[in-house]
Amino acid sequence: MATPLSVIKAGGNVEFVDCNRDDLCMDVKDLEQKIEKFNPAAVWVVHIGGHIAFQIEEIAALCKKKKIKLLEDCAHAHGASWNGKKPGTWGDAGVYSFYATKTISTGEGGILVSDNVELMEYAKKYRNYGKFEHEVEGLNYRMNEFTAAIGCVQIDRLDDIVNWKNEYALKNLDTKFPNRVIFPDGMISGYYKYIVFQEIEKSTGKVYDQLCHKIMQKEYELPNADWVAKNHWCVPLYYKGNE
Repeated sequence: MATPLSVIKAGGNVEFVDCNRDDLCMDVKDLEQKIEKFNPAAVWVVHIGGHIAFQIEEIAALCKKKKIKLLEDCAHAHGASWNGKKPGTWGDAGVYSFYATKTISTGEGGILVSDNVELMEYAKKYRNYGKFEHEVEGLNYRMNEFTAAIGCVQIDRLDDIVNWKNEYALKNLDTKFPNRVIFPDGMISGYYKYIVFQEIEKSTGKVYDQLCHKIMQKEYELPNADWVAKNHWCVPLYYKGNE
């Protein structure tokens, strides 16, 4: 609920798009229908599980055509890439999480990425009560020096962590779980989760099992999302470093 709640708390209205069954991410065909129905000011695509949404190119092209702002939720996607391109670079802005469960962490908080200079200058002022000109009605979203130092160390370790996870998955997991998420050519997952499509009873190891549109009591159905919630689980994959 983190993504929709951020919009609601900012005074916006949220509607949901169904996912694909192969990547758990936004379905561009359903997005087209929802754009026609709801005429959104922005689209927020979530990169689920550590990999990049398989249809991100089509989603970005559609938003550009419709003159809709595209935001990327990269909370799961530390270290991911597709032919060298990183999450957060298809849209107008991207947001990464540094919560304790993420691939790299500072304990809490996150980071905004964008090539929009005006947006970044606004964000810098907003995080510190609008200082120093006070033209922006900001709040305290500052990261303290100790937390930032942890973040810098984590960033330095990111490539090692992602490489280790990918090598471990290739050697020890891929042959055992043929029903896993299969990535397109050129895509590297950060492996926040190792996702297997299989119905499993009483599993706590899922990306999600409660769906946002049901929590918010939306009247429409998202059949692919329902299927995914019931038919996947996540194999433990924890970075151990050099052994």
